[in-house]
Amino acid sequence: MACTVAEPRTSLPQLRVLIAAPRGFCAGVDRAIQIVELALARFGAPVYVRHEIVHNRFVVDRLRGLGAIFVDELDEVPDDRPVVFSAHGVPKSVPAAAQSRGLSYVDATCPLVSKVHRQAERLIEEGRHILFIGHAGHPEVMGTFGQVPEGSITLVETLEDVQNLKLASEENLAFLTQTTLSVDDTVAIVEALKVRFPSIRAPRSEDICYATSNRQAAVKAIAGECDRMLVIGAPNSSNSLRLAEVAERLGVPSRLIERAADIDWAWLGSPAAVGITAGASAPEILVREVVDALSNRFEVTEEVADHSAERMIFKLPRELIPDQAA
Repeated sequence: MACTVAEPRTSLPQLRVLIAAPRGFCAGVDRAIQIVELALARFGAPVYVRHEIVHNRFVVDRLRGLGAIFVDELDEVPDDRPVVFSAHGVPKSVPAAAQSRGLSYVDATCPLVSKVHRQAERLIEEGRHILFIGHAGHPEVMGTFGQVPEGSITLVETLEDVQNLKLASEENLAFLTQTTLSVDDTVAIVEALKVRFPSIRAPRSEDICYATSNRQAAVKAIAGECDRMLVIGAPNSSNSLRLAEVAERLGVPSRLIERAADIDWAWLGSPAAVGITAGASAPEILVREVVDALSNRFEVTEEVADHSAERMIFKLPRELIPDQAA
């Protein structure tokens, strides 16, 4: 009787996967997504959303599947349907236009972005000119500029911008920052502003949000043990881009990917250790998807590298909470 001998299974290469913590959704993103979901529950579909509620295609597509319609401008919203403003904040002219049309609207602006808006208003009331550290064209920057009169705020993106500033007066200046910047870059720009304008007013507290700072610190904590870094996030997500930059500056080749299908396996090669993190708009399900994809090619050992616990929770708008809506 003939017998067959099973060939030994080829073992997969070993891979240590260091998962940064904290990572993924922050309190502001979680709140914004809940606002769209609650608006759909209260008003029914469709609910319109001006711009992406957060910068993540997976999140936007899921909400679209529930009945959300994403538009670029308010004039695309029918008179009889509610509209939600994105987490990045909007200029004052947007809710004013909604009110003039009698639209029902819910503002999902992150409370930490709203804090920057209020600071900008107070500084202008004090007669100060604001130097705003941020990235041109980002929705958060546009929203903040839209809180104050035109010409009362000047954008600063780089150290070179600080040196090239031409202001009508160098007195009564103040600075504010976008909430999703590189911590290290911003420190350098702030120091340059203070050198050039010694009397410039600083914010009472840090403008870069806790989630941005924590996620960058978590990447720094694991970078020294990683051969490659995968950052899960959208290409238009400022905080996600900054995470990849942080790792690169520490000498770790990094790639920003939206999900597992975007992994460049040739670039990844055969590393001993890979770091994984996710921007503040990326859901945990995409982290698991990437780990699963790695597990198909490697014998993966997972390690969660806790850096700093986050317990921040932001209140939801009263009008969307069922037991308070009345």
